[in-house]
Amino acid sequence: MEGRKIIALNRRARFDYSIDESIECGIVLEGSEVKSLRMGKVSFPDGYAMFENGELWLKNVHISEYSFSSIFNHDPDRPRKLLAHAHELKRLHRRVEEKGFTLIPLDFHFTKGRVKVELGLCKGKKQADKRDAMKERDVKREMARAFRDRQN
Repeated sequence: MEGRKIIALNRRARFDYSIDESIECGIVLEGSEVKSLRMGKVSFPDGYAMFENGELWLKNVHISEYSFSSIFNHDPDRPRKLLAHAHELKRLHRRVEEKGFTLIPLDFHFTKGRVKVELGLCKGKKQADKRDAMKERDVKREMARAFRDRQN
């Protein structure tokens, strides 16, 4: 997409969960957090979003402290408020109330200079589904290897 620069991807989420739909949300950050994100200092393997008092909050996301900042740096593990339209929040809240759905951050990116997070409405995969995904990935890799060898 034009004007979109990926900061970090959550590849593990695509393996562990089946993604039903995704939504792009804004995120409330402090200045030192944005600078850390520009340097790619974010970690979110266990990150998730949840509703509290009608607001959407991002939890378990670690944005490292900005090394060139003063002593008034941000808390790396604080919960961060997510921004979306009210009708989108209502729709997501209804879907999350359904059995087995959760909101997982899929990636952090810049869109027109603003930090955005892409949330996936996900359902956990069973172990057999994960094995199928690994088998499919291995078959694709073998086909690509055979095709490449045939070209030479």
